[in-house]
Amino acid sequence: MTKKEAAIVASYTGYLIGKFGEMQKYVDSLVGYPTFTHQYANDNFSKRIQELSKKDFCNIKIKD
Repeated sequence: MTKKEAAIVASYTGYLIGKFGEMQKYVDSLVGYPTFTHQYANDNFSKRIQELSKKDFCNIKIKD
């Protein structure tokens, strides 16, 4: 799994795998502005991130 894929999985599921900073960079690219750690505790923000990352999550390819 790549760092970006780990960030995608973490963003979609809400379970951090990999480094928080990598996930935060990915989320920043999704929302178009810098995010802050306190925002991740907000249910509405988390749901928005899940919606925005769903396409990338579903497009992760499984390799043998």
